[in-house]
Amino acid sequence: MLLECKNLICGYGKRPGENPVIKNISFNVNEGESIAVLGANGCGKTTLIKTLAGMLSYDGSILLGDKEVRSLKRKDIAKKISVMMQFSDIYFSYSVEETVMLGRYLYSDNVFGIANRRDREIVDKCLKEYGLEDIRDRQISQLSGGQLQRVFLARTMAQGTDIIILDEPTNHLDLKYQSEFLNFLSDWKKESKKHTLIGVFHDINIALEAADKLILLKDGNILADGSKEELIKSKYLTDTFDIDVKQYMKKQYSHWI
Repeated sequence: MLLECKNLICGYGKRPGENPVIKNISFNVNEGESIAVLGANGCGKTTLIKTLAGMLSYDGSILLGDKEVRSLKRKDIAKKISVMMQFSDIYFSYSVEETVMLGRYLYSDNVFGIANRRDREIVDKCLKEYGLEDIRDRQISQLSGGQLQRVFLARTMAQGTDIIILDEPTNHLDLKYQSEFLNFLSDWKKESKKHTLIGVFHDINIALEAADKLILLKDGNILADGSKEELIKSKYLTDTFDIDVKQYMKKQYSHWI
């Protein structure tokens, strides 16, 4: 088992059990899986993935391999799990290359975080793979939404972990960049059987394309988890969103049928 959660409780109170957002849930993540966490706004999706990455305190257990996440240093977690959160409109005055290089900072052996030859080679490879070579010196504050997502994905990939956690990565992207982003993820998954993806997705169709397993979350509880083939035919999607999802999708996309 790559990641095992048991009786997980977490939130933003002084203690995890004080006004919890996530309420006593359990699930497993196996090596090589692609998992999409789905649920309505405010159900606890982002809280859950922040906790998995060691960013929030919790009650219960999260085992990363055979180690309890709360017992690990942030740097040790970052060597196992890389996280790409939703971006905001506030950025430091870093160039594209400097931003991608941040993914290598945790491997630095010196106080100043000076990149070594291997770091530079990895960053150069990521800049090339994600089509950023020509804008490597541009300030990230000058980029479009699609370019910025590529930069943050390149930084995440430069971190070199087998587990990647994404928080609504295709938000604010047009159709072209959504498709491009999903292709990048697909290529990364094909590189190694160890590569494991856990993502929060706002769009159900994108989630179904990106993942092979779904976790359906409602009010901090798991309604169901399993293969996407099973769950899209079940009543649980309707229960999760309080709407007949299948009928809604048929209506939304009737113009293309």
